[in-house]
Amino acid sequence: GLACCAIEMMCAEASHYDMSRFGMELMRASPRQSDLLIVAGRVTCKMAPVIRRLYDQMPDPKWVIAMGDCASCGGVFNNYAIVQGADEVVPVDVYIAGCPPRPEVLIHGILTLYEKVKAEKLTKWQ
Repeated sequence: GLACCAIEMMCAEASHYDMSRFGMELMRASPRQSDLLIVAGRVTCKMAPVIRRLYDQMPDPKWVIAMGDCASCGGVFNNYAIVQGADEVVPVDVYIAGCPPRPEVLIHGILTLYEKVKAEKLTKWQ
């Protein structure tokens, strides 16, 4: 995460919001041990292939959340160096609006993804 979205993500993990009560506390440094990629902040053209590589290294099933306006649609940055949304690089399952989105909105987005995952059939991976 970058700048303001990263700060809000850190706040969501702190004791006031306590994401761990929903089972969301575990952050992994390796994509091979992850099932959720949260793209937070601007996606530059230089970083797009790196994000795609990280996504490709994640085991199935895997999901992506675009956190904030920058990750969702490029935000206020509309120039040659910025990709206009993470969905141009990886498939996005949940978009979280806001600049920056509040911690409770991030938690709501993760819970929305949880409900979406519960509703879909995972027979391909069972």
